[in-house]
Amino acid sequence: MNVLKQPVTALTGIGGQTAVRMQKLGIHCIGDLLWHVPLRYEDRTRVCSLATLSVGVGALVCGRVEWVDIMPGGRRSLVCNISDGTGELWLRFFNFTAGQAQQLKTGVWLSAFAEVRCGFVGLEMVHPEYRVISHADAAVTERRLTAVYPATEGLSQKTLRKAVTQALLLSRQQLVVNEGLPDAILQRYGFPRLLEAVEQLHAPDETATEALLRVEASPALRRLAFEELLAHHLNLKALKAHAKRWRAPVFFPAGPDGFKPTAERFLSSLPFRLTCAQRRVIAEIEADCRSNQPMLRLVQGDVGSGKTIVAAYTALLALSSGYQVAIMAPTELLAEQHFRNFSAWFADFEVHVGLLTGQLKGQARVGLLQAIADGGIGIGIGTHALFQEAVQFNRLGLVVIDEQHRFGVHQRLALREKAQAGGIRPHQLVMTATPIPRTLAMLNYADLDLSVIDELPPGRKPTITRVIPSERRHEVSARIESWVAEGRQAYWVCTLIEESEQLQGEAAENTAEKLRAVLPAVRVGLLHGRMKSSEKEAVMQAFKNRQLDLLVATTVIEVGVDVPNAGLMVIENPERLGLAQLHQLRGRVGRGGGDSYCLLLYQAPLSDTAKHRLGILRDSNDGFVIAEKDLALRGPGEVMGTRQTGTMRFKVADLSRDAGLLDGIRQVAEEFFTDYPNAIQTLRDRWLDASADYSEV
Repeated sequence: MNVLKQPVTALTGIGGQTAVRMQKLGIHCIGDLLWHVPLRYEDRTRVCSLATLSVGVGALVCGRVEWVDIMPGGRRSLVCNISDGTGELWLRFFNFTAGQAQQLKTGVWLSAFAEVRCGFVGLEMVHPEYRVISHADAAVTERRLTAVYPATEGLSQKTLRKAVTQALLLSRQQLVVNEGLPDAILQRYGFPRLLEAVEQLHAPDETATEALLRVEASPALRRLAFEELLAHHLNLKALKAHAKRWRAPVFFPAGPDGFKPTAERFLSSLPFRLTCAQRRVIAEIEADCRSNQPMLRLVQGDVGSGKTIVAAYTALLALSSGYQVAIMAPTELLAEQHFRNFSAWFADFEVHVGLLTGQLKGQARVGLLQAIADGGIGIGIGTHALFQEAVQFNRLGLVVIDEQHRFGVHQRLALREKAQAGGIRPHQLVMTATPIPRTLAMLNYADLDLSVIDELPPGRKPTITRVIPSERRHEVSARIESWVAEGRQAYWVCTLIEESEQLQGEAAENTAEKLRAVLPAVRVGLLHGRMKSSEKEAVMQAFKNRQLDLLVATTVIEVGVDVPNAGLMVIENPERLGLAQLHQLRGRVGRGGGDSYCLLLYQAPLSDTAKHRLGILRDSNDGFVIAEKDLALRGPGEVMGTRQTGTMRFKVADLSRDAGLLDGIRQVAEEFFTDYPNAIQTLRDRWLDASADYSEV
């Protein structure tokens, strides 16, 4: 049996309870311990004199207890002062026993290790690891730097270090046999061999210094990160090749010219002209749909760039060829917006558009499901209700997934599989208004062809963004009053830390009441996730028809709301949201001809990170720039929503740190397919878990 695949309970000292705690860190088997790399290293190889200590640095010290006492107060603490002849240091213990108080007596010699910090009367260590020693030269030092690992409650560093040491001993032969990267690749990039890299990270060589190992781009770490990124890229490329073996419907059965009159009639019926970028993306989609291989295309474009009309044109291709279309949206509000738009755009084309959400009940639901099943509905639009087992399409040829990162992979897979009868797989068009950094696009979507709408409709002006403290709330209210007096409309967005629709709804209700009191001449509407679908529809319609001046809403309006006359947005507590979400919200304004404004009403004091984040939003309207900054600040998991979607989780790699490795990944991946195909499975087994099987969707 492969020792790396054995459960961690095979190790000495790892029982069932410890194994459960390790699972929280993604450690299930012995091999996982090898890829659980240290956060940092502690230097216990030498004793530091007390005169040389620096705040914020961990140090091993030795000293004689000069004074000890129990300090009273709201939180009692045992405090002792030690000296080594060069200086003094205070040791403080908030949790202590009577035996410990007896042990730490004046005249006793101690060695102690902890991070040094500023105390009330000088430098101190809080709850240091310590031991009583016989004399000044009796402190025990380590031969190597000591690794400090990411941990969780109830799991000590001692337990993790012991487990990793055992894992290294057991797996050394396995690592030598399954090297993974060919010698030519190792030499090209200057990477160490696998066993050397793993041992250097967990048990640094005695000559290694802390300064050297603090360099994040150490060859050992870079080698493991490169190998992991390569494994994910190889997996997606293999899945893409596998998907292309399926048959897909051809949307040009009578040849390209047969569709031209229909396309021209559709485009001429629109109240706007397509941009060059939209036409370029449409041409890429048309080329895909002429093939009998499934289209797997991601269309990304900034807020307001016109992705929905591109999806509508693609839907027309499918409909003209006798196939149905499924459009999945993450919220009812966005699904309803799509339903209104598609119904209007296809009104003259004898196309029946159906809307399926969780709110649809009884006979109306039964009737709609039957119409989808017998082909009476050409375009089925819905939320997650669309992929439920009861929904059966008659001839599904195209799946459009909007705001794809909001769906779980199993949900998207279930929708795609509704058309696999007879070996047919529908074309897939995946859209996102969340610009994806290049590094993430290369890894998360290597199985998709990428199209970018990098042009906004003519006449669009950048939204002017201001960052304002909540103490100036009265000025913001006055601004809204004068804004409405000019015949314009506005949004007021409420946010909460808690991901609770009930709490968010209550916050919005309270804010609406206060604004009605402060602005009696302003017609205030309310919109939040707990409202019934019919209520939300009525409020949005009233806002669109200018029967409301100010719409107080939760972040439910992040996508799918388009009111050109609304050019002012106030976002409360913007420091609680990520950059991408703030940019999405801001995209609801700036859709008309005049100037537009976004006021970020923050709660002081702001952390340095929050100041930096809001400053980025204030200074830029470019979604791609903002996405890159968001990646650097929050990491790939937050930006892509991987906690929800279950897409790519890395064991060692960090995309914000290891972005420089990606340029070589594509080339090396091609070499693996041509020159080292037998090594691919080794890398997939080492780095990928079961969730990788769903990357195809």
